[in-house]
This record gives sequence, structure tokens and C-alpha cells, in this order.
Amino acid sequence: MKRILAFTLLGILLLTTACSSGSSKKESDYDFPPTMRGTIEINGQQYDMAKGNYRWERKQGLETEVIQADAASPYQIAENLDAIRINKNETILINIEEESAINVYLWDENGRQKEVSINDKQFQAPESTGKYVYEVLAQWSNGEVSYTFVVEM
Repeated sequence: MKRILAFTLLGILLLTTACSSGSSKKESDYDFPPTMRGTIEINGQQYDMAKGNYRWERKQGLETEVIQADAASPYQIAENLDAIRINKNETILINIEEESAINVYLWDENGRQKEVSINDKQFQAPESTGKYVYEVLAQWSNGEVSYTFVVEM
């Protein structure tokens, strides 16, 4: 009788362990790739940037998992975005989740034209009237995301 009870308890213990270990995922498994929302702020008003290309990688044991998505160029993405109306020389502040290295580029129909000088995650809008397409490239140790926004003066 004791043997049957011992085997029954052992069977229940093994079954419980097997079921729970197969369904337990680490929290980091659920948020890969991370979403990393990107916004800009102009005069206290926040605007979302459109996400374009991204690349993320993570190591799991001896393997490295890589997720990469290609999108249209920032200029092509801008064709579907509403331009944000701003004043000349307005300060544009870039906000991206978690700390990252940031580069900003000005685009036109011929591609990436020039890198925009930024200081403390902000830069000044141009002095000339017109429509401007910007790409913000954010880089972390394990990935990068390209964001696009359009301003018009």
C-alpha cells in the first residue's frame, strides 16, 4: 500500500513538474522584439514617429536570434504621413524609449541628404519654408530602429 501511494505521489510530482516547466517562459521571451516607441516633441506637443526598418538580436544559450524587418525608405514612408505644421527655427526634441544613440538625417526624393546636428536629443528646424522629411536612427547594443517624421513651415 505504501509503495502504491509513493508511486502515485511521485507520478503526480513528475506530471506537475513537466507541465509547469513547458509553459513557463521568461518575461523577456514575450517582448522580443521590443517595440521602442519613438516620438518628437514640439512646443510641448508630442507626435508619434513612424517606425521603418529595424533589427534586433538576442543570445539564448549558444544561439543568437535575429529579427530584421525591411520597410520603405523614409522618403517613401513620408508620402503617407501628415506633415506637422511648425514655425521656422522651432526646437524639435526626440523621445525614444530607453537610452539609445541617436542620429538624425534629412531626406529628399534622391535619398539621405545630410546628417542633422543634434544636441541633447534636440535640434532646430530649418529657417526656410518647405516640407522636410527626417529619419531618426536609434541604436542600442542589441538593435536599431529607423523612425520617420515630416514637418512643414
